[in-house]
Amino acid sequence: MMFFRKYKNSYFSYFLMYNFYYLSWALFSALISVYLMGKGYRASQVSLVVSASFLASMITQPVIGTWNDRYDMKKVDTLLFILASAGAVVFMLSDSLVMITISYSAVLVMINGVNPVMEKIATTSPYPYGKIRVWGTIGYALGSQLAGILYDRISPESVFIAFVLAMLLCILGLLGTEPAAGADRRKREEKSKTAELFKNRKYIYYLCICVMFYGTTNMGNTFIPAMLTYKGLDVGIASTILSAAVFCEAPLVLLSYRFMDKISNKVLLSVSMGLVCIQCAVYGFNLPMPFVILTTLLAKHPATMLYIMVNLKVINTLIDEKQQITALAFVATLKNLAAIVFQNIAGHILDAAGYSYLFCICFICMLGGLVLLAFFRIDSGNDKRLFG
Repeated sequence: MMFFRKYKNSYFSYFLMYNFYYLSWALFSALISVYLMGKGYRASQVSLVVSASFLASMITQPVIGTWNDRYDMKKVDTLLFILASAGAVVFMLSDSLVMITISYSAVLVMINGVNPVMEKIATTSPYPYGKIRVWGTIGYALGSQLAGILYDRISPESVFIAFVLAMLLCILGLLGTEPAAGADRRKREEKSKTAELFKNRKYIYYLCICVMFYGTTNMGNTFIPAMLTYKGLDVGIASTILSAAVFCEAPLVLLSYRFMDKISNKVLLSVSMGLVCIQCAVYGFNLPMPFVILTTLLAKHPATMLYIMVNLKVINTLIDEKQQITALAFVATLKNLAAIVFQNIAGHILDAAGYSYLFCICFICMLGGLVLLAFFRIDSGNDKRLFG
Protein backbone atom coordinates (compact mmCIF):
# COMPACT_ATOMS: atom_id res chain seq x y z
CA MET A 1 0.00 0.00 0.00
CA MET A 2 2.84 2.40 0.85
CA PHE A 3 4.43 1.67 -2.55
CA PHE A 4 1.13 2.38 -4.32
CA ARG A 5 0.73 5.71 -2.49
CA LYS A 6 4.24 6.73 -3.56
CA TYR A 7 3.62 5.47 -7.10
CA LYS A 8 0.28 7.29 -7.49
CA ASN A 9 0.77 10.49 -9.53
CA SER A 10 4.53 9.99 -9.35
CA TYR A 11 6.91 11.07 -12.08
CA PHE A 12 7.58 7.37 -12.74
CA SER A 13 3.92 6.74 -13.57
CA TYR A 14 3.98 9.54 -16.17
CA PHE A 15 7.25 8.16 -17.53
CA LEU A 16 5.70 4.72 -18.03
CA MET A 17 2.58 6.11 -19.65
CA TYR A 18 4.26 8.51 -22.09
CA ASN A 19 7.31 6.44 -22.94
CA PHE A 20 5.45 3.22 -23.68
CA TYR A 21 2.43 4.86 -25.34
CA TYR A 22 4.64 6.48 -27.97
CA LEU A 23 7.02 3.51 -28.14
CA SER A 24 4.09 1.22 -28.91
CA TRP A 25 2.72 3.66 -31.49
CA ALA A 26 6.07 3.70 -33.30
CA LEU A 27 6.36 -0.09 -33.15
CA PHE A 28 2.97 -0.53 -34.75
CA SER A 29 3.07 2.13 -37.45
CA ALA A 30 6.63 3.25 -38.23
CA LEU A 31 7.38 0.45 -40.71
CA ILE A 32 3.87 -0.27 -41.94
CA SER A 33 4.71 0.53 -45.58
CA VAL A 34 7.85 -1.65 -45.43
CA TYR A 35 5.96 -4.49 -43.69
CA LEU A 36 3.07 -4.58 -46.16
CA MET A 37 5.21 -4.10 -49.26
CA GLY A 38 7.41 -6.92 -47.94
CA LYS A 39 4.30 -9.11 -47.94
CA GLY A 40 3.78 -8.28 -51.62
CA TYR A 41 1.22 -5.46 -51.47
CA ARG A 42 1.42 -2.45 -53.78
CA ALA A 43 1.76 1.17 -52.65
CA SER A 44 -1.89 1.85 -53.51
CA GLN A 45 -2.93 -1.09 -51.31
CA VAL A 46 -0.78 0.24 -48.46
CA SER A 47 -2.56 3.57 -48.89
CA LEU A 48 -5.90 1.77 -48.72
CA VAL A 49 -4.98 0.13 -45.41
CA VAL A 50 -3.68 3.37 -43.90
CA SER A 51 -6.61 5.42 -45.25
CA ALA A 52 -9.13 2.98 -43.80
CA SER A 53 -7.53 3.48 -40.38
CA PHE A 54 -7.84 7.24 -40.78
CA LEU A 55 -11.50 6.90 -41.80
CA ALA A 56 -12.25 4.76 -38.76
CA SER A 57 -10.38 7.18 -36.50
CA MET A 58 -12.19 10.14 -38.03
CA ILE A 59 -15.57 8.61 -37.18
CA THR A 60 -14.66 7.61 -33.62
CA GLN A 61 -12.32 10.44 -32.55
CA PRO A 62 -15.03 12.95 -31.49
CA VAL A 63 -16.81 10.21 -29.55
CA ILE A 64 -13.64 9.24 -27.68
CA GLY A 65 -12.91 12.90 -26.98
CA THR A 66 -16.40 13.42 -25.58
CA TRP A 67 -16.10 10.30 -23.41
CA ASN A 68 -12.86 11.63 -21.94
CA ASP A 69 -14.47 15.02 -21.24
CA ARG A 70 -17.49 13.47 -19.51
CA TYR A 71 -16.42 10.17 -17.91
CA ASP A 72 -13.51 8.69 -15.99
CA MET A 73 -10.54 9.23 -18.28
CA LYS A 74 -8.46 6.38 -16.89
CA LYS A 75 -11.24 3.78 -17.25
CA VAL A 76 -12.03 4.86 -20.80
CA ASP A 77 -8.41 4.90 -21.96
CA THR A 78 -7.44 1.67 -20.17
CA LEU A 79 -10.23 -0.14 -22.01
CA LEU A 80 -9.10 1.36 -25.32
CA PHE A 81 -5.51 0.23 -24.76
CA ILE A 82 -6.63 -3.32 -23.94
CA LEU A 83 -8.65 -3.41 -27.17
CA ALA A 84 -5.65 -2.06 -29.10
CA SER A 85 -3.50 -4.92 -27.78
CA ALA A 86 -6.07 -7.47 -28.89
CA GLY A 87 -6.29 -5.83 -32.32
CA ALA A 88 -2.52 -6.04 -32.75
CA VAL A 89 -2.60 -9.80 -32.19
CA VAL A 90 -5.27 -10.15 -34.88
CA PHE A 91 -3.22 -7.96 -37.25
CA MET A 92 -0.11 -10.08 -36.68
CA LEU A 93 -2.01 -13.28 -37.55
CA SER A 94 -3.80 -11.84 -40.61
CA ASP A 95 -2.84 -12.61 -44.20
CA SER A 96 -5.79 -11.31 -46.21
CA LEU A 97 -5.94 -7.61 -47.12
CA VAL A 98 -9.43 -7.34 -45.64
CA MET A 99 -8.42 -8.63 -42.19
CA ILE A 100 -5.21 -6.60 -42.26
CA THR A 101 -7.23 -3.47 -43.01
CA ILE A 102 -9.83 -4.14 -40.31
CA SER A 103 -7.35 -5.02 -37.55
CA TYR A 104 -4.94 -2.19 -38.43
CA SER A 105 -7.85 0.26 -38.34
CA ALA A 106 -9.07 -1.10 -34.99
CA VAL A 107 -5.68 -0.57 -33.36
CA LEU A 108 -5.21 2.92 -34.80
CA VAL A 109 -8.72 3.92 -33.68
CA MET A 110 -7.68 3.28 -30.08
CA ILE A 111 -4.21 4.82 -30.35
CA ASN A 112 -5.32 7.91 -32.29
CA GLY A 113 -8.41 8.36 -30.14
CA VAL A 114 -6.37 8.69 -26.97
CA ASN A 115 -3.66 10.93 -28.46
CA PRO A 116 -5.39 14.31 -27.83
CA VAL A 117 -5.89 13.27 -24.22
CA MET A 118 -2.24 12.33 -23.85
CA GLU A 119 -1.11 15.72 -25.14
CA LYS A 120 -3.54 17.56 -22.85
CA ILE A 121 -2.46 15.57 -19.78
CA ALA A 122 1.10 16.80 -20.28
CA THR A 123 -0.10 20.37 -19.63
CA THR A 124 -2.17 19.44 -16.55
CA SER A 125 0.19 17.06 -14.73
CA PRO A 126 2.05 18.17 -11.58
CA TYR A 127 5.26 18.34 -13.66
CA PRO A 128 6.45 20.77 -16.38
CA TYR A 129 5.25 19.91 -19.91
CA GLY A 130 8.72 19.32 -21.31
CA LYS A 131 9.82 16.95 -18.56
CA ILE A 132 6.76 14.78 -19.20
CA ARG A 133 6.39 15.00 -22.98
CA VAL A 134 10.08 14.34 -23.66
CA TRP A 135 9.49 10.70 -22.69
CA GLY A 136 7.04 10.48 -25.58
CA THR A 137 9.79 11.68 -27.90
CA ILE A 138 12.28 9.19 -26.49
CA GLY A 139 9.70 6.40 -26.57
CA TYR A 140 8.83 7.02 -30.21
CA ALA A 141 12.51 7.11 -31.17
CA LEU A 142 13.21 3.87 -29.30
CA GLY A 143 10.14 2.28 -30.86
CA SER A 144 11.25 3.23 -34.38
CA GLN A 145 14.72 1.77 -33.71
CA LEU A 146 13.37 -1.33 -32.00
CA ALA A 147 10.96 -1.96 -34.88
CA GLY A 148 13.87 -2.07 -37.35
CA ILE A 149 15.96 -4.33 -35.12
CA LEU A 150 13.13 -6.80 -34.51
CA TYR A 151 12.09 -6.75 -38.18
CA ASP A 152 15.63 -7.47 -39.43
CA ARG A 153 17.01 -9.78 -36.74
CA ILE A 154 14.00 -11.75 -35.47
CA SER A 155 10.88 -11.50 -37.62
CA PRO A 156 8.31 -8.93 -38.78
CA GLU A 157 5.74 -10.51 -36.46
CA SER A 158 7.92 -9.95 -33.38
CA VAL A 159 7.32 -6.21 -33.79
CA PHE A 160 3.67 -6.67 -32.88
CA ILE A 161 4.42 -8.88 -29.87
CA ALA A 162 6.62 -6.07 -28.58
CA PHE A 163 3.74 -3.66 -29.22
CA VAL A 164 1.44 -5.63 -26.90
CA LEU A 165 4.06 -5.68 -24.13
CA ALA A 166 4.59 -1.93 -24.48
CA MET A 167 0.84 -1.33 -24.28
CA LEU A 168 0.65 -3.24 -21.01
CA LEU A 169 3.39 -1.07 -19.50
CA CYS A 170 1.58 2.04 -20.74
CA ILE A 171 -1.59 0.88 -18.97
CA LEU A 172 0.40 0.39 -15.76
CA GLY A 173 1.58 3.98 -16.03
CA LEU A 174 -1.89 5.32 -16.84
CA LEU A 175 -3.40 3.69 -13.77
CA GLY A 176 -0.91 5.55 -11.56
CA THR A 177 -1.59 9.05 -12.90
CA GLU A 178 -3.97 11.64 -11.44
CA PRO A 179 -3.67 14.75 -13.66
CA ALA A 180 -5.72 17.70 -12.37
CA ALA A 181 -8.25 15.31 -10.85
CA GLY A 182 -10.41 18.02 -9.32
CA ALA A 183 -10.62 19.98 -12.55
CA ASP A 184 -11.56 16.83 -14.45
CA ARG A 185 -14.44 16.17 -12.05
CA ARG A 186 -15.76 19.70 -12.49
CA LYS A 187 -15.59 19.36 -16.26
CA ARG A 188 -17.56 16.13 -16.18
CA GLU A 189 -20.23 17.85 -14.11
CA GLU A 190 -20.65 20.55 -16.76
CA LYS A 191 -22.26 19.07 -19.88
CA SER A 192 -20.40 20.69 -22.73
CA LYS A 193 -22.29 21.47 -25.91
CA THR A 194 -20.27 20.39 -28.92
CA ALA A 195 -22.29 22.59 -31.27
CA GLU A 196 -20.88 25.68 -29.55
CA LEU A 197 -17.44 24.87 -30.94
CA PHE A 198 -18.63 25.41 -34.49
CA LYS A 199 -19.92 28.89 -33.75
CA ASN A 200 -16.30 29.92 -33.26
CA ARG A 201 -15.19 31.16 -36.70
CA LYS A 202 -11.52 31.31 -35.81
CA TYR A 203 -11.64 27.69 -34.72
CA ILE A 204 -13.24 26.71 -38.04
CA TYR A 205 -10.58 28.63 -39.97
CA TYR A 206 -7.88 26.96 -37.91
CA LEU A 207 -9.30 23.55 -38.81
CA CYS A 208 -8.71 24.43 -42.49
CA ILE A 209 -5.04 25.11 -41.74
CA CYS A 210 -4.86 21.80 -39.86
CA VAL A 211 -6.22 19.97 -42.89
CA MET A 212 -3.40 21.31 -45.08
CA PHE A 213 -0.68 20.58 -42.54
CA TYR A 214 -1.77 17.12 -41.46
CA GLY A 215 -2.87 16.04 -44.93
CA THR A 216 0.51 16.94 -46.38
CA THR A 217 2.62 15.46 -43.58
CA ASN A 218 0.61 12.24 -43.46
CA MET A 219 0.77 11.87 -47.23
CA GLY A 220 4.55 12.13 -47.13
CA ASN A 221 5.43 10.45 -43.84
CA THR A 222 3.77 7.11 -44.59
CA PHE A 223 6.16 6.59 -47.48
CA ILE A 224 9.37 8.12 -46.09
CA PRO A 225 10.65 4.72 -44.78
CA ALA A 226 9.89 3.11 -48.15
CA MET A 227 11.51 6.06 -49.96
CA LEU A 228 14.72 5.64 -47.96
CA THR A 229 14.88 1.92 -48.74
CA TYR A 230 14.05 2.66 -52.42
CA LYS A 231 17.07 4.98 -52.52
CA GLY A 232 19.33 2.12 -51.45
CA LEU A 233 19.28 2.02 -47.64
CA ASP A 234 18.43 -1.24 -45.89
CA VAL A 235 15.58 -1.39 -43.38
CA GLY A 236 17.90 -1.27 -40.36
CA ILE A 237 19.70 1.88 -41.50
CA ALA A 238 16.42 3.55 -42.51
CA SER A 239 14.89 2.82 -39.09
CA THR A 240 18.05 4.16 -37.39
CA ILE A 241 17.74 7.42 -39.33
CA LEU A 242 14.05 7.70 -38.45
CA SER A 243 14.83 6.94 -34.80
CA ALA A 244 17.55 9.59 -34.71
CA ALA A 245 15.12 12.02 -36.36
CA VAL A 246 12.74 11.58 -33.44
CA PHE A 247 15.49 12.45 -30.96
CA CYS A 248 16.00 15.72 -32.85
CA GLU A 249 12.66 16.94 -31.49
CA ALA A 250 13.79 16.40 -27.88
CA PRO A 251 15.45 19.85 -27.51
CA LEU A 252 12.19 21.51 -28.59
CA VAL A 253 10.26 19.59 -25.95
CA LEU A 254 12.76 20.08 -23.13
CA LEU A 255 13.13 23.80 -23.86
CA SER A 256 9.43 24.39 -24.54
CA TYR A 257 9.10 26.33 -21.28
CA ARG A 258 11.58 28.90 -22.63
CA PHE A 259 9.78 29.84 -25.86
CA MET A 260 6.29 28.32 -26.24
CA ASP A 261 4.68 30.81 -23.84
CA LYS A 262 6.67 33.74 -25.27
CA ILE A 263 6.36 33.42 -29.06
CA SER A 264 2.99 34.08 -30.71
CA ASN A 265 0.75 31.36 -32.12
CA LYS A 266 1.12 32.62 -35.68
CA VAL A 267 4.92 32.72 -35.64
CA LEU A 268 5.11 29.21 -34.20
CA LEU A 269 2.72 27.91 -36.86
CA SER A 270 4.78 29.62 -39.58
CA VAL A 271 8.02 27.99 -38.40
CA SER A 272 6.45 24.53 -38.22
CA MET A 273 4.88 24.74 -41.67
CA GLY A 274 8.01 26.28 -43.15
CA LEU A 275 10.09 23.32 -41.99
CA VAL A 276 7.70 20.95 -43.74
CA CYS A 277 8.02 23.02 -46.93
CA ILE A 278 11.81 22.65 -46.83
CA GLN A 279 11.54 18.91 -46.16
CA CYS A 280 9.18 18.33 -49.10
CA ALA A 281 11.34 20.45 -51.41
CA VAL A 282 14.46 18.40 -50.61
CA TYR A 283 12.63 15.12 -51.23
CA GLY A 284 10.75 16.42 -54.26
CA PHE A 285 13.72 17.90 -56.11
CA ASN A 286 15.65 14.64 -55.58
CA LEU A 287 18.69 16.14 -53.86
CA PRO A 288 21.62 13.83 -52.95
CA MET A 289 21.21 11.37 -50.09
CA PRO A 290 23.21 13.42 -47.51
CA PHE A 291 20.68 16.27 -47.92
CA VAL A 292 17.78 13.82 -47.66
CA ILE A 293 19.15 12.37 -44.42
CA LEU A 294 19.99 15.79 -42.94
CA THR A 295 16.52 17.14 -43.75
CA THR A 296 14.87 14.05 -42.30
CA LEU A 297 16.80 14.55 -39.08
CA LEU A 298 16.26 18.30 -38.72
CA ALA A 299 12.76 18.80 -40.13
CA LYS A 300 10.58 15.68 -40.05
CA HIS A 301 9.88 15.31 -36.33
CA PRO A 302 10.80 18.80 -35.06
CA ALA A 303 8.20 20.32 -37.42
CA THR A 304 5.48 17.90 -36.31
CA MET A 305 6.37 18.21 -32.61
CA LEU A 306 6.30 22.00 -32.81
CA TYR A 307 2.88 21.80 -34.45
CA ILE A 308 1.62 19.45 -31.73
CA MET A 309 2.66 21.96 -29.07
CA VAL A 310 1.33 25.03 -30.85
CA ASN A 311 -1.93 23.16 -31.51
CA LEU A 312 -2.38 22.87 -27.73
CA LYS A 313 -1.65 26.58 -27.42
CA VAL A 314 -4.04 27.59 -30.22
CA ILE A 315 -6.87 25.49 -28.76
CA ASN A 316 -6.17 26.96 -25.33
CA THR A 317 -6.37 30.43 -26.89
CA LEU A 318 -9.58 29.87 -28.86
CA ILE A 319 -11.64 27.38 -26.80
CA ASP A 320 -13.16 27.35 -23.31
CA GLU A 321 -11.39 24.96 -20.93
CA LYS A 322 -14.30 22.54 -20.47
CA GLN A 323 -14.41 21.83 -24.22
CA GLN A 324 -10.71 21.65 -25.01
CA ILE A 325 -10.35 17.86 -25.20
CA THR A 326 -13.38 17.73 -27.50
CA ALA A 327 -11.88 20.53 -29.60
CA LEU A 328 -8.55 18.67 -29.79
CA ALA A 329 -10.45 15.53 -30.81
CA PHE A 330 -12.07 17.41 -33.70
CA VAL A 331 -8.64 18.61 -34.83
CA ALA A 332 -7.55 14.97 -34.82
CA THR A 333 -10.72 14.06 -36.73
CA LEU A 334 -9.90 16.57 -39.46
CA LYS A 335 -6.35 15.22 -39.47
CA ASN A 336 -7.74 11.78 -40.25
CA LEU A 337 -10.14 13.09 -42.90
CA ALA A 338 -7.31 14.93 -44.64
CA ALA A 339 -5.12 11.84 -44.40
CA ILE A 340 -7.80 9.69 -46.08
CA VAL A 341 -7.98 12.00 -49.09
CA PHE A 342 -4.25 12.71 -49.30
CA GLN A 343 -3.20 9.08 -48.67
CA ASN A 344 -5.32 7.71 -51.49
CA ILE A 345 -3.99 10.36 -53.84
CA ALA A 346 -0.43 9.63 -52.68
CA GLY A 347 -0.66 5.89 -53.34
CA HIS A 348 -1.83 6.37 -56.91
CA ILE A 349 0.74 9.12 -57.58
CA LEU A 350 3.50 6.88 -56.23
CA ASP A 351 2.43 3.91 -58.35
CA ALA A 352 2.29 6.11 -61.47
CA ALA A 353 5.06 8.69 -61.09
CA GLY A 354 7.42 7.94 -58.18
CA TYR A 355 8.63 9.60 -55.01
CA SER A 356 9.98 12.87 -56.45
CA TYR A 357 6.67 13.77 -58.06
CA LEU A 358 4.79 12.88 -54.87
CA PHE A 359 6.89 15.18 -52.68
CA CYS A 360 6.72 18.03 -55.20
CA ILE A 361 2.95 17.90 -54.77
CA CYS A 362 3.42 17.86 -50.99
CA PHE A 363 5.54 21.01 -51.34
CA ILE A 364 2.81 22.79 -53.32
CA CYS A 365 0.16 21.77 -50.77
CA MET A 366 2.27 23.11 -47.92
CA LEU A 367 2.68 26.44 -49.71
CA GLY A 368 -1.13 26.58 -49.88
CA GLY A 369 -1.27 26.07 -46.12
CA LEU A 370 1.12 28.99 -45.57
CA VAL A 371 -1.14 31.21 -47.70
CA LEU A 372 -4.09 30.31 -45.44
CA LEU A 373 -1.98 31.05 -42.38
CA ALA A 374 -1.09 34.51 -43.70
CA PHE A 375 -4.77 35.54 -43.39
CA PHE A 376 -5.35 33.89 -39.98
CA ARG A 377 -6.07 36.40 -37.21
CA ILE A 378 -5.42 34.98 -33.75
CA ASP A 379 -4.18 36.35 -30.44
CA SER A 380 -0.61 35.55 -29.45
CA GLY A 381 -1.77 33.22 -26.66
CA ASN A 382 1.09 34.39 -24.46
CA ASP A 383 -1.20 35.47 -21.63
CA LYS A 384 -1.82 31.84 -20.56
CA ARG A 385 1.10 29.73 -19.37
CA LEU A 386 0.91 26.10 -20.52
CA PHE A 387 4.49 24.98 -20.80
CA GLY A 388 6.17 26.41 -17.73
